[in-house]
Amino acid sequence: MDASRSTYDHLLDRISARAAQVGVIGLGYVGLPLAVAVARAGFPVSGFDIEAHKVESLNN
Repeated sequence: MDASRSTYDHLLDRISARAAQVGVIGLGYVGLPLAVAVARAGFPVSGFDIEAHKVESLNN
């Protein structure tokens, strides 16, 4: 990153290029549809949940 550019400008560039990694904590009735919508918009998404059976089900 160029020292003359701010972190904010760098983040805006990554958002515009759909290169910003998005993390969603909790994959329940709000988090899962949010993660899907963000992924459909073209962003790489990582979802996190503490319920192992939910994570296993989603991975399958």
